[in-house]
Amino acid sequence: MDGITVVVGLIIFVGLIGIVVPLLPGVPLVWAAVLIWASEARAPAGWVVLGVATILALSGFVLQYLLPGRRMAKAGVTTSSTVAGAALGVVGFFVIPVVGTLLGFPLGIYLAERVKLGTHVAAWTSTKHALKAIGLGMGIELLTGLAIATTWVIGVAATA
Repeated sequence: MDGITVVVGLIIFVGLIGIVVPLLPGVPLVWAAVLIWASEARAPAGWVVLGVATILALSGFVLQYLLPGRRMAKAGVTTSSTVAGAALGVVGFFVIPVVGTLLGFPLGIYLAERVKLGTHVAAWTSTKHALKAIGLGMGIELLTGLAIATTWVIGVAATA
């Protein structure tokens, strides 16, 4: 195993952590690591692995934004509430590094839904649906990152 393979493996690992801890762009980092490996491998298998990784990344990206969004819309969570959640998530990221986004997003959803719906129970129900949708999105992103990483490991074994 050469040095570039070890470095790429570490970058992939950091990317997978970035999926769970919203500090780094997880899947783009994992994909970029595979790109670096494929360009250094200079073998047809490397480019096949990059092609599969690209298809997986694009598919995961589409699923990550389609499925949770539909789930929140079906539950009645409006776009304005989602925007409020995202805005408070960004603020939270700077106020409380690492965990601020995880606290700010649901708080923003709750506050927007509380203003819109008027009751705690209705706002909390909408917030729970939004949190489930975010969990679904994170799950999709994590599975995508793991699928890309697995593809890379197979590619490393094939080119060794």
